[in-house]
Amino acid sequence: MTRKEQTAAALIAAADLDGARRAIRDVAVRTPTISCSDLTEASGAPVALKAECLQVTGSFKLRGALHKVAALGRRADAGLVTASAGNHGRAVAQAARVRGVGCEVFMPRDAPVSKVAAVQRLGARVELEGGSVEEALALAAERGRTSGAAFVHPFDDLDVIAGQATLGLELLEDVPDLARVVVPVGGGGLASGVGIALRRAGADVQVVGVQASACAPYAEALEDPSRGTGFEAATGATIADGIAIKRPGELTLVLLRELLHSLVTVAEDEIAEAMVFLAERAKLIAEGAGAVAVAALLSGRLEPVEGRTVAIVSGGNVDSGLLAGLLLRHETEEGRRVRIFTRVPDRPGGLAELLNLVARARANVVSVEHVREAVRLHVRETGVELTLETRGRGHTDDVLASLRSAGYDVDLE
Repeated sequence: MTRKEQTAAALIAAADLDGARRAIRDVAVRTPTISCSDLTEASGAPVALKAECLQVTGSFKLRGALHKVAALGRRADAGLVTASAGNHGRAVAQAARVRGVGCEVFMPRDAPVSKVAAVQRLGARVELEGGSVEEALALAAERGRTSGAAFVHPFDDLDVIAGQATLGLELLEDVPDLARVVVPVGGGGLASGVGIALRRAGADVQVVGVQASACAPYAEALEDPSRGTGFEAATGATIADGIAIKRPGELTLVLLRELLHSLVTVAEDEIAEAMVFLAERAKLIAEGAGAVAVAALLSGRLEPVEGRTVAIVSGGNVDSGLLAGLLLRHETEEGRRVRIFTRVPDRPGGLAELLNLVARARANVVSVEHVREAVRLHVRETGVELTLETRGRGHTDDVLASLRSAGYDVDLE
């Protein structure tokens, strides 16, 4: 297809959805669509979650990679080369492994260690080159030209987009009252694919895209119809690194201008809140990019619609340290984890008396630290800093009241 033929209608018609379904059938799983009563209550309308975080390799990207390799045919025998911040590289590595061909993945130098290791475990060679995904893509494309390996673009490729469309086909079959799909937007391949599937089926279903406010090139491009793909959007650090791109794709920009009902952006704190919400309320582990659709619903920016909304949880490959930190931060914000400072007599049994009072108040001691410097202390006393787990702010107040009534001067830090 030439550039002149790259109209939305031509692209929608040309996407090989039947071939994509055949290509993913024996490797990818049909991920569940799960009703979420807590999210329904928060958003004011029926909501379900498409748990693509449970997909093989941990994200939707496997669908597009499998179809691209199938569409390449014998051209894939020379090996595959691609670039990715993590999930696409992992998907192409898995597709190469299934096909029995070599794979090289260029990743930005600051790519998450866990995602680099995951790609390597699948047998791919990783090159940590470039300061961004865009720079890594340019290096991967050049390697393909010089080595003969087939270059697999992460989103701006109609075969990849058709592979992602299989997710939309599953939603049409699994959700009879489907009215709206809320989709994370990075490069735009998933939103384009879902939109193509819905358009080809003649379904009256809205496609709402979501980007991280720290990196939202489509928000700028869709506001200005005259703007192409040559500009670079302002970018910043984001926990949604999987959707952090600087420029829209040529094909995906054409498609999203036609297929998106609307596009919203969400802030870092909203993404973090959504990740914690999914872990606590839906028992799903989502990376930042995978949680942005839920963040949009929790934000209240999306008006309720008649019928069911499905939020796509597009990936679950999150660094365990990051998630643990977010969960601890949330416990602190909810008043379930507190740090207090008090003073106890500097004699045998002084600390034990304090801890016994805490235990009787039914709080859990996470850590204890003696503080003997940089605070005002009597010559016969020592400072104690306690980190406690409680049932919430009300319980914390009860614990503090119990300690103060026993004569302890307690400061909540």
